[in-house]
Amino acid sequence: MQNLLLDDFTKYKFLSSLKFSPNGHNCGFILHEVDLESNKYLSNIYILDDLNNTRKLTSFDEEKSFAWKNDDTIVFSSFRDKEDKERSEKGEPLACIYEIDIHGGEANKRTSIPLSISSMKFIDDDNMVLTSSFDPTTPDFKDLEKEEKESLFSEIKESKDYEILDEIPFWSNGTGFTNKKRERLYHYNFTTEEITPITDNYTEVESYELNEERTMMLIITTSYIDKMQTKTDIYLYNLSNKRLEKISPYNTFRYSYANFFQDKIIFIGSDMKNYGLNQNPKFYTMDLGGYNPLQISKDNFDYGTNNSVGSDCRYGKSTTTTVDGDYLYFVTTEGDSSFVNRINIEGEIEKLTNKKGSIDGLDVANNKVNFIGLRSLKLQELYSLKNKDETQLTHFNQWVMEERRLSIPEKLTFKTKEEVLIEGWVMKPIGYEEGRTYPAILNIHGGPKTVYGEVFFHEMQYWVNEGYVVFFCNPRGSDGRGNAFADIRGKYGTIDYEDIMNFTDTVLEKYTFIDKKRIGVTGGSYGGFMTNWIIGHTNRFRAAASQRSISNWVSKFATTDIGYYFVDDQIGATPWSDVDKLWEHSPLKYADGVSTPTLFIHSEEDYRCWLPEGIQMFTALKYHGVESRMVIFKGENHELSRSGKPKHRIKRLEEITNWFDHYLK
Repeated sequence: MQNLLLDDFTKYKFLSSLKFSPNGHNCGFILHEVDLESNKYLSNIYILDDLNNTRKLTSFDEEKSFAWKNDDTIVFSSFRDKEDKERSEKGEPLACIYEIDIHGGEANKRTSIPLSISSMKFIDDDNMVLTSSFDPTTPDFKDLEKEEKESLFSEIKESKDYEILDEIPFWSNGTGFTNKKRERLYHYNFTTEEITPITDNYTEVESYELNEERTMMLIITTSYIDKMQTKTDIYLYNLSNKRLEKISPYNTFRYSYANFFQDKIIFIGSDMKNYGLNQNPKFYTMDLGGYNPLQISKDNFDYGTNNSVGSDCRYGKSTTTTVDGDYLYFVTTEGDSSFVNRINIEGEIEKLTNKKGSIDGLDVANNKVNFIGLRSLKLQELYSLKNKDETQLTHFNQWVMEERRLSIPEKLTFKTKEEVLIEGWVMKPIGYEEGRTYPAILNIHGGPKTVYGEVFFHEMQYWVNEGYVVFFCNPRGSDGRGNAFADIRGKYGTIDYEDIMNFTDTVLEKYTFIDKKRIGVTGGSYGGFMTNWIIGHTNRFRAAASQRSISNWVSKFATTDIGYYFVDDQIGATPWSDVDKLWEHSPLKYADGVSTPTLFIHSEEDYRCWLPEGIQMFTALKYHGVESRMVIFKGENHELSRSGKPKHRIKRLEEITNWFDHYLK
């Protein structure tokens, strides 16, 4: 056994996009690997057959998504020809569609579509529906000669020198400027090559589902001009007569999922009335026309229908909700773990998994459940589920368990003065010896409505291998404990701060080998906000590392992709309704009292918590003579620690670790 190394994550395998074939005999998924030399992730399609044998289907390293055309054929978009890739890089909307037989053979290019495809689903062998980013300022390249295209390429190149904004949000983390751009839904016919828009220029498509007969489609959208709202709508589209009909039963509602279910429609959503944006949803059914909506889940069902268990060992997108037979299968976050559940038409919910960990993606066919999971301290693998028993199907990351020293999180709890139970964990350093004292790092999760659990977290395992105690908790504001526990609207920096400080006291009381004078604190996003808040309210930490943070709710409101509605909802004020409240909850207000040496990590293209959030706090500390350092990562966004360029992820973890080494060792 060897100590886990900082760059070991470059050898991990990450799984995503799990999808059964139509007959349920085979299961496709994407396996992502790191290529350090090219500083990127390599993605290929794999097949898990009905005997649970796994084989690699593609080897071009750029297949990040796919669709099943039929039981034997997979379709994906790729630029395998140099000329196609150059056209796309110059700004021409283009998707080259390839087909491959899952039983063997090379991928064949079937067609090129003048759209940048995000997703696709087949109606039959000759027709599909797809989503693509629609930009009204992008010229139409269809049927143009090469010389005409070159002229347009020059225009596109010149237009990159400026951006025109006339709506909010005007940019999005991970995407860039999005002004007037919409994820639009289309119908495509392979024989005629005809592309038919289904949604209009102002409608953003969030998800879509076909019925079993492939004659109708449910679409969840948000339509807006000037300002996007937080509410969404459900539309029903008839593929035969091309009729698109709004069937949302409630007006001010956040629909997160809708699908055909027996002879009805089942949907998941929230009215946001009692707990705002983060309110846990309920399950409903309605008639196909949108009539007779009925809540089928019980009022005491109080969990989010998604996975919010944190880890820095994932890559790619996966589905966690699907209909099969008489059930809707979905994932909940409960406590410190996520679980597979199913609900029937009567609203009876059955939990299908009981083990702790994380469900990162699932699909179901003919009552057969496969999922991507983080189990114990194992990295992602594929699992099957039968009669609530899990069977591990792959062992891509088994070497980590066999070859690296890992620390098992030890659970530690305490009760607040209000008798609220707070759960947390402590990880002892590798090679721990009684009688010695050790430095420690407090890690704070983002969200705030997410959770820490007992799953593999690379940065924490690395720190314990470097001789640190690592401790972390789920304070009030976290997910998994119901709406009331998660609701800290208007309370940021109060009860959540108290919980984290009291947890720190509990840790130090029990783990007496921690040197109280050598403790650091770090966190990202909300965890970065809390790190900024902590250093302005206590000097108990010897060093801090604030990542992708928030320092000023006034600037956060007006500059970020979600700011104008997130800040109003979470802090309970706008710059015009109560600027004093925004300032009261802003760490920047308390920066003149900071004495803790602090490192700031921020990405240049982080539009969720924009770069000036970190810069303001850094400038304030420098102004007041506090030891501080800032590292800005170019070409990265809010996801740096999870899906940033591999070399940037290495540099980030080096900077944080070196900072703590300097002040804590």
